[in-house]
Amino acid sequence: MSATKTKRFTKDFTLQEPIGDQAIEKALAILKSGKLHRYNVDPGEKGEAALLEEEFAAYMGKKYCLACASCGSAMYLALKSAGVQSGDKVLCNAYTLAPVPGAIENAGATIELVDIVDDYTIDLNDLEKKAAIPDAKWFMLSHMRGHITDMDRLMDICTTHGLVLIEDCAHTMGATWDGKKSGAFGKVACFSTQTYKHMNSGEGGLLVTDDPELIARAIIYSGSYMLYERHASRPGMEVFETIKTMVPNYSCRMDNLRAAILRPQLRDLDVQCRRWNERYRILERGLNLIDGITCPRRDPRENYVGSSIQFSLTGQDEATIREFLAACLNRGVELKWFGDKEPVGFTSTYESWRYFGQLPHLANTKRILAVMCDMRIPLTFTEDDCRLILEIIHEVSATVLK
Repeated sequence: MSATKTKRFTKDFTLQEPIGDQAIEKALAILKSGKLHRYNVDPGEKGEAALLEEEFAAYMGKKYCLACASCGSAMYLALKSAGVQSGDKVLCNAYTLAPVPGAIENAGATIELVDIVDDYTIDLNDLEKKAAIPDAKWFMLSHMRGHITDMDRLMDICTTHGLVLIEDCAHTMGATWDGKKSGAFGKVACFSTQTYKHMNSGEGGLLVTDDPELIARAIIYSGSYMLYERHASRPGMEVFETIKTMVPNYSCRMDNLRAAILRPQLRDLDVQCRRWNERYRILERGLNLIDGITCPRRDPRENYVGSSIQFSLTGQDEATIREFLAACLNRGVELKWFGDKEPVGFTSTYESWRYFGQLPHLANTKRILAVMCDMRIPLTFTEDDCRLILEIIHEVSATVLK
């Protein structure tokens, strides 16, 4: 009898779906016109960036939107436009990606890291304790990898302690908490349209708010060259008149080409979110059946978007985890690990952000990240692909995990 052939996964974990025909046609029209700069429009014409801002604001149920060069630049503009000054303290969950503390550093603020809990969300008890610090006023909440905390309790904490909430929704575009869209809770929220997010323009960011003065400052900061009247998603011109010479130009605009690519994707966003969740739920159910692997329980009030999945190898040591990761990769399943002592690719821990100076010892964050694995779920994967990935992980875990 011949030996059973070892199955391998052969698809690329970084390959996204192609840009749709309608978006390509719009992009070609912009290229043929030569009007790539957002302010290069005819009199009375709304450019693609202005139209995207109107449409995304409507999707979010917000008054205003600004299209930015990246989510990192959107977060920076959000902090500056909300009023963060050099030396101010900004609270932030310790489990996030490097652009979040980078935006805080760019704004000249200091960071106060908040611990996390076993479902990978922010530790609300630690948040409440640190929110009571006398100079704590600002709070940058990262919905890291699409995990949404109890937003009802979080908002109670913000209200009680006067925290100004700024939401990083890079991983929660299209998600909701108890029926309310992620990004609709804070004073301002930021979204990503980088290739691995829920809409793809290569790089890009979107900032939303209901605050007329905040959006006016953000528009000028973004580099409007006093052409802010060409924004459709903005307050009245009188709001700009009082601040126009007091706000510098940081050149963080999005161009019409990327906006043209994004507008058709926005119309399909909710359908795409459902497709991600179909794949996520297959993986979640299967992973929870494998000995030694756990996915956290999701709160029923959280309507997440499962464009990636995280699971813990609870109780495993570093050597075993490295062996597990290598064995999965050898069979084509690419997993990231937040437990590495050095930053690798997109993954890093708060201990790598040494530019902030003295950093706290957060025992829970270190313990949780030490055993956390992370996997992208591109929509180029079919449901059968997800089942094959599960089969490989199950076989590897049976031979590697203790």
